[in-house]
Amino acid sequence: MSSTPAASISDAFDFLAAVQAPFRMQPGLRRLAEGSHQLHPNTRDSRHLQEKLQALGTPTPTALQCVSGYDPMPGLCALAAHAAQEQPESFGWDGERAAARLLGWSVCGGELRPIAGDAAPIFAVGTCLAQLPPEWRLAGLLSLAFAEDFALIDGRTARIPWLAVALPSHWAPEQKVGLHFAQVHAPVADNSVLLAAGEALARLVSAPTRWERYVWTVTPRPTLNAHPVLPATAWQGGHAEAVAAQAWWRTERQTFIPVPDASLAVFTILVDAQPLAQAIDRADKAQRLHDAIASMSPAVLQYRNLGTVREALLDWLARRAVA
Repeated sequence: MSSTPAASISDAFDFLAAVQAPFRMQPGLRRLAEGSHQLHPNTRDSRHLQEKLQALGTPTPTALQCVSGYDPMPGLCALAAHAAQEQPESFGWDGERAAARLLGWSVCGGELRPIAGDAAPIFAVGTCLAQLPPEWRLAGLLSLAFAEDFALIDGRTARIPWLAVALPSHWAPEQKVGLHFAQVHAPVADNSVLLAAGEALARLVSAPTRWERYVWTVTPRPTLNAHPVLPATAWQGGHAEAVAAQAWWRTERQTFIPVPDASLAVFTILVDAQPLAQAIDRADKAQRLHDAIASMSPAVLQYRNLGTVREALLDWLARRAVA
């Protein structure tokens, strides 16, 4: 596996592969290209790090969830080993001690220690990890070390027994833990293909081959964390330019790190949000997004909160497509 620096977060989302017309809700899995990165290290000024610190810094963070009695260590050890192999300058793992080198902290057996080095440990990271129960500190360190969120998928049952999701997209981790894949995706509009693929998908992603998929939407919410308990951001409406000025291009790149010996997969979720006008910076992108939104069913438009702004967005995209 390549140990070259990871691509930027904005480059991780493959627009041309992800945005298709007619729009369909489907698994959309594709094999990861050889040498592709699955993790993006957080730096001191990372937006992802700052929002994760807020989410994990509450007295009872909802981001960290585990089914009672479940042992996540086989999945966590596999994730830590993958991180150390793929991003050795950012993360170290010797089978017991995990070291987030860019953050300046390590965890071993639940014990938190600063890392001596050129850069001082980030105080806020140490404070956040120290308030977590010792059994959650390795998960917390991995969550803060990388922009990705994580979940474990049981390949035998298609259930999700463990999550560390600080930046959810309008869903609550505390309501999803332990559920079957079909139950997790039950609220999704036009979900019949997704639900039918549930158990086969769980078996597939826990086998040795690595996979990725993409999710996208247009939203008025600028934050990465879209937990449903947070205050909602409503569309203000108006003409095409006014709606586009409110709009953010929200994407997810999802990948699967297989742990075949344990019939598991580590599910990685990389959320990003950019102003729509910044993200849709070419005529071909505008045309492709226009055609995808134009082909969405009423149920999908309602589910994605786009019904009231559909015509304004299509107008803006159509004019941008010929600019």
